[in-house]
Amino acid sequence: MGRKKSSPADEEMTTASILEYFASVPDPRLQRSQRHPLSSVLVLSLCAVVSGADSFVAIEHFGRAREDWLKTFLELPNGIPSHDTIGRIFAMLDPKALEEAFRQWAAAIATLTKGEVVAIDGKTLRRSFQNANRTAFVHMVSAWAAGNRMVLGQVKTEDKSNEITAIPRLLELLQIDGCLVTIDAMGCQKEIAKKVIDGGADYMLGLKNNQPTLAAAVSEIFEEALRDPKFPTSTNHHMTAEKGHGRTEIRRCWTMDVDPEFGTPFDEWSHLKGIVLVERERTVGGKTSIERGHYITSRTHISPEAALAASRAHWAIENELHWVLDVAFREDDCRVRAGYAAENFAVMRHIAVNLLKAVPGGLKGKKLGVKNKRLLAGWHNGYLLRVLGVTSDAF
Repeated sequence: MGRKKSSPADEEMTTASILEYFASVPDPRLQRSQRHPLSSVLVLSLCAVVSGADSFVAIEHFGRAREDWLKTFLELPNGIPSHDTIGRIFAMLDPKALEEAFRQWAAAIATLTKGEVVAIDGKTLRRSFQNANRTAFVHMVSAWAAGNRMVLGQVKTEDKSNEITAIPRLLELLQIDGCLVTIDAMGCQKEIAKKVIDGGADYMLGLKNNQPTLAAAVSEIFEEALRDPKFPTSTNHHMTAEKGHGRTEIRRCWTMDVDPEFGTPFDEWSHLKGIVLVERERTVGGKTSIERGHYITSRTHISPEAALAASRAHWAIENELHWVLDVAFREDDCRVRAGYAAENFAVMRHIAVNLLKAVPGGLKGKKLGVKNKRLLAGWHNGYLLRVLGVTSDAF
């Protein structure tokens, strides 16, 4: 892309531009059929998705509406490609190559601090089925850096498989040294715990009846401990309270180190050092409900404050990623499905989420949500360039 002369701060930003990482993605087409450069198609598509496009037809219309401007920095020897051409390219494109380019870019721009929570969870693309029986939904497992508020990477679950097999593959691809990886009860598996440790990180895994022996043992230990009047107010306990919007929520957390005398099944888990109990008491309209959750962790002497913060940070992947994809990007309504198109389009949406969340506000610094940032990017060329990381100019 053509760029104006920039300051050192601008240069630092542009060196990590996602546009540069697209160059590493191989073109799946025969050379004689390459009427539109792959990098131009990818950049066009990203610009359109950031600006509100949720389909290949919308990408084509965006391109035709902004063709003169796009030609100032993209090679478009044959004009804007049709939506059919864009769709075929996305259907053919190797998703692993696009995901690898994404991960390299995310690693370049993210500064993961020691102890940062990396939440891992899955989401189904509900309109991505391939046939009338709806037997081929695309299910993506993503890693979310809670402190950086960005997606670090994603992988698709294999057909007739689930998150249990996808999570280890994702962990192998991520740079998580020093982080605290949180996964819900689906990912509470010995192989996954070991993968986290092998990656130089710690884990905090939700515990339910998919591990019945361990779940029963942890529950019994805490039940016995809570019968001691001194235990709930000890240094192993932390409580927070919030009130607002007609709701009161009290969260309590207890932690306990795993004693070697606990024996089986605790000794069967890689580097298992502690157990956690989180209790959520919610009062709405005069009605109170209490929910408890148990966790296991490899973090040595984890404090109740840190454990409670990690349990809350895990839900950021639901609130700041999955909810945003559903509401601001209407992901569940997307009918992209041919070949690898659904998976590749999901990666584009993840790139757009990262870019939009990295921009602090709209024009003149006014606070905006992701949906309105997309609209503004569609209306204002300068703001779109700022979102893409090409310039840091304020507008």
